[in-house]
Amino acid sequence: MVQAALAGEDVVARVDLGGEDELYVTPTRTLLYRAEGLLSDESVEEYSHDAERITVSEGRRKAKVTLDYGLDGQETISLPAKRLERALQPIVEGVFKANDVLEDDEPMERLFRFSELTIVIAGERVVRHIGANLWDEDFESYHYSDVSDLDFEDGSVATSVVLTVNGRQERFKAPNDDARAVRAALETTLLSYWGVDSLEELRAAAESDEEEAESDVADGDQSGEVSFGDGPDPLIADPAEPEELPENATRSGDGAETPPTDAVASGDSGDRSTAQAGAADASADAVTQQVERPAQETTTDTAESSATTSDSSAQSAAETTEATDTAWANATRDRTQPETADADSTQAGSHTQSAASDAGSNETPSSTAGFEGSGFQSATPTAEEQLREELAELRETVEQQNEELRAQRELVEQLIEELRRGR
Repeated sequence: MVQAALAGEDVVARVDLGGEDELYVTPTRTLLYRAEGLLSDESVEEYSHDAERITVSEGRRKAKVTLDYGLDGQETISLPAKRLERALQPIVEGVFKANDVLEDDEPMERLFRFSELTIVIAGERVVRHIGANLWDEDFESYHYSDVSDLDFEDGSVATSVVLTVNGRQERFKAPNDDARAVRAALETTLLSYWGVDSLEELRAAAESDEEEAESDVADGDQSGEVSFGDGPDPLIADPAEPEELPENATRSGDGAETPPTDAVASGDSGDRSTAQAGAADASADAVTQQVERPAQETTTDTAESSATTSDSSAQSAAETTEATDTAWANATRDRTQPETADADSTQAGSHTQSAASDAGSNETPSSTAGFEGSGFQSATPTAEEQLREELAELRETVEQQNEELRAQRELVEQLIEELRRGR
């Protein structure tokens, strides 16, 4: 009957339970054979090792090993209490290997149960579990390859076992009655794994391995070092002006600048918002700066033209008119875009009017009394008022353009927000 139940599977452990009852442990199952009795027939019970939890309860005569399979329920193996220790170790070993806690060819040397502490000493590791259960999936495992030192601290009731694992100390306590057995089993398996004869040799071997590992890591870092350069240059929303202007620039050769009209500013900002929707904020800032800069330069040019007009007022009216005509011809020849014609005409007209008013002021002796023989004449109140009016008009024009650009910028930001929302 047992051979039929085994189905050719190898038996790794066999435990006599007394009488004719026996326990057979295979890599995947535990078979419990019960002989025929007065009240029962011969039978074979099977228990799979795919358990998630092992619980042990002991009585005076009987002991029970409960295997919990989670959603599949649980099964209980009833054993004589005096046979529990012999039968429990192969059962636990089978469950550990089925759950990949131990390797298939890794033997379990000793199993220690101390109240709610379970210590399993295997061929390549130490397994520790704390809890009411003998074992469940909440456990800790320390592989011997990570252990660099072993020490024991004696106490009045229990002995502390100190394992140095990856540079950190892990402690657990064993009762003094079992401390000698724990120490012997742990030292034997640990030293055998490292191939040394004493704990001093173990410490020396662990230190040499750590030094070799550090040197290998350092060599790997040096050989595998990759340089990514200085990284990408940051994006600049307001780039500096180029040293050389292109041939199709709106500035004339003598350095005079003409502010763009409202239509040109609107068209440029519209094109930028369509071509670069993802960078609308930066584009709007750039357009605003480009418009405000020419406006400021125009104001400066007006002031400079006023000073020039005052300087030239010492000459005759005929010479002033001739210079005005020459400036008008040069401004017309340097004109690069049709849209700037109105601005140039306004500026040339202002020169003519200023010159005429200054020529009339030459006939007033009181206005030139303080500049006799110096070649300079003071500006009359009429010319100053005219300059103030021109500056006020320019400010109004610039403010109007700035308001329009702000409105366009708000429209661009609204468009970007709608595009982000997926409209």
